Amino acid sequence: MSKLDVLTFGCRLNTYESEVMRREATEAGLGQLEGGAVVVNTCAVTANAVADARAAIRRTRRENPDARIIVSGCAAQTEPQTFADMEEVDLVLGNEEKLSAHNYRKLPDFGVNQFEKVRVADIMDVRETASHMVEAIEGRTRAFVQVQNGCDHRCTFCIIPYGRGNSRSVPAGGVVDQVQQLVDNGYKEIVLTGVDLTSWGGDLPGAPSIGRLVQAILSKVIGLVRLRLSSIDSIEVDKALIEAIGGDARLMPHLHLSLQSGDDMILKRMKRRHLRDDTIRFCQDVRAVRPDIVFGADIIAGFPTETEDMFQRSLDIIDEAGLTHLHVFPFSPRNGTPATRMPQLDRGLIRERAARLRTKGDAVLQSWLDSYVGSTATVLVEAGNIGRTEQFTPVTVSNIEPGTIIDMHITGHDGKRLSGDTIAATRAA
Repeated sequence: MSKLDVLTFGCRLNTYESEVMRREATEAGLGQLEGGAVVVNTCAVTANAVADARAAIRRTRRENPDARIIVSGCAAQTEPQTFADMEEVDLVLGNEEKLSAHNYRKLPDFGVNQFEKVRVADIMDVRETASHMVEAIEGRTRAFVQVQNGCDHRCTFCIIPYGRGNSRSVPAGGVVDQVQQLVDNGYKEIVLTGVDLTSWGGDLPGAPSIGRLVQAILSKVIGLVRLRLSSIDSIEVDKALIEAIGGDARLMPHLHLSLQSGDDMILKRMKRRHLRDDTIRFCQDVRAVRPDIVFGADIIAGFPTETEDMFQRSLDIIDEAGLTHLHVFPFSPRNGTPATRMPQLDRGLIRERAARLRTKGDAVLQSWLDSYVGSTATVLVEAGNIGRTEQFTPVTVSNIEPGTIIDMHITGHDGKRLSGDTIAATRAA
């Protein structure tokens, strides 16, 4: 173990914030502690995510008996006592506290009087999100830029607003400046991230839209090669974003939708703001301006009250909307959410439906990979002999410097990754 390690769970926003945490903890001197320190950035999206973090903490203590362990992230924000009760944990910080060096100095090693193990404030009191400048993302060839945090919606299954607070946006100028710096540092691809990315701007003067932000980045950062969006809520997408998707090839043709279900009644019980036809129409409208675009989606299997017919509509929408990259989640009740109080399905049935969704997801992915064979793809090479096409499809590569953009003739796939021959590798990082 190095003197300071950061373990990250969950979303791309957590990956970004972990770099801020690494910097702030280093500034606080944690890396100079005898025995070192481990900072754990947790996820709360499912009960399994919390369990995974707890298991990692116990394993970390066994492997590093003298290290200080600091736990933060969404799970630490929503259930701080869960981690405070673990004897392996030395300090629990909230999602806002984790981003400032002075909070890491609350460890007793730094001579803090009246040491409190839990330092988690009310996240709903946070009104602004700063542009935390990150000059690099350790071990990655693409960089994440946080443009938004929190969520104003209250989906009945979701605990995340209670871990992240209300929606707040980073002003456009700060976003553009950070993208420019990352491009100047050699990054070919930038990913915009947020808890509710497409709500960006609603709390800023004049309420600018996410599409306007994307257009500003593309127009002002001339050296940017690739711009990608993380998960979006399609009902919030504005005309300006559609125009950017259709008008600038640097905006990558891959969108991941926060879909959750294909049945209208379940969507209403989830307190989602779209219906199935909204999703189908959105995919059709975007394909009309960008025919090469692909769509992924999050889908929850076994939401309370879901009948077999309702579940079948989730299966059907995969073909009707043309989805190719699925993230399937068996419903996981989270204490404090309304869905926990709804009539629950049998856990075995939930697992069975999740398996059927994954089987369907595997089938559409196979068809998508098959369609690539014989074509030419532009690939950004990452570490570990993997690259990504513009549609975010993984490709096996070898002996090519990470950060290089190459053209490949696709000759086959192994069911998960494409493979082929390099045509040109002239666009090195």
